[in-house]
Amino acid sequence: MRNIVHRHLGKMVAGTAIAVAGTAAMVAVTLPGTAGADDNGTRAGQSAPQAAGAAGAAGAGEAAAGGRAVAPGVVEAAPAEGQRGEGRDPLTDDELERAEKIALSRQLFRSSESVDGDRGPQPLGVDLAEPEADEAGRPDAPRRADVTFYDYRDDTLVTRTVDLGTGKVVATGTQHGVQPPLSRAEKAEAAGLLIADPLGSGLKADYQDATGKALTSPDQLQLSGAVYRAAPGAQPAVLDECGEHRCVRLFPKIKNGPWVDARQLVIDLSARKVARLDR
Repeated sequence: MRNIVHRHLGKMVAGTAIAVAGTAAMVAVTLPGTAGADDNGTRAGQSAPQAAGAAGAAGAGEAAAGGRAVAPGVVEAAPAEGQRGEGRDPLTDDELERAEKIALSRQLFRSSESVDGDRGPQPLGVDLAEPEADEAGRPDAPRRADVTFYDYRDDTLVTRTVDLGTGKVVATGTQHGVQPPLSRAEKAEAAGLLIADPLGSGLKADYQDATGKALTSPDQLQLSGAVYRAAPGAQPAVLDECGEHRCVRLFPKIKNGPWVDARQLVIDLSARKVARLDR
C-alpha cells in the first residue's frame, strides 16, 4: 500500500493478504469439478463450456452404471430444530430468544443503559447453565439458561438465570470489575467513537489510501477487539479506570483488504473517550 506504514498510525499487515491468497488457492483445488485438467486442456478454476461439461457428466454417469444414466445426487436439508432441547443439548434458537426476553424484566430495562446510551442493558450472551450438584446426570434435570447483560449506567455485569421449563427467573447476580468478552455491538460502538475522535485520523487516512474512499462508519470495517484493563504506569491517567470501566482495544480490518494496527489506541466505552497508550 505504497508507504502507508510510514505515514499513518496504522501499519498494514501484509501477511493477511498472503493468508487469504493461500486460502483461495486451497478452495480452488478442493471445489468439485475443478481439480486437475480435462482432455481439452481446461485448468482447475476455469469453466468449461456448458454443453461439454454436461456431456462429460452424462458420460461419466453412464460409465459408472454400466451404460445407464445415474440421477444427480441430492443434498438433504438439515433436520428442523425443535423449540426445546433435552438434557445438556445446546440451547435452541427458540430457547435463546425466550431466555433473553424472560431475563429482561421491565424493572431492569428501565433502570439500566446500553453501550450507545439507550434505555436497557447491553446484551452479552446466553449460555446453558450448569446443573446443580444433585442434578448431575439426571435426564429430567431442569434446563436453565444464564443470560448476561452489561449495565453502562453503573458498570455492572448482570447475570440472570432462567428456568426454561417454568419460564421464570430463578437467580440474579451483579458484579463490578468483571469484564467478559465484547459483543459485536460494543465493538461497533468503539469503532464509531474512534472514527469520530481526532486520534482516529490515522485509521481514516489508511482506509483512504487503501480504498480511495472516506471511512465514515464501522460498517466499512471488519472488527475484532479485546477488553483492556489498566496496568500501573502503562497508560495515561484518562484510562486508569479501565477494568472498572469497559475499555476496548480494536483490531480493525479493511474489508477485502489488510488489517490496520491500532493497538496503541484504547476506547473507554463507559466514559466514551479515546486515548493513546504511553507505550
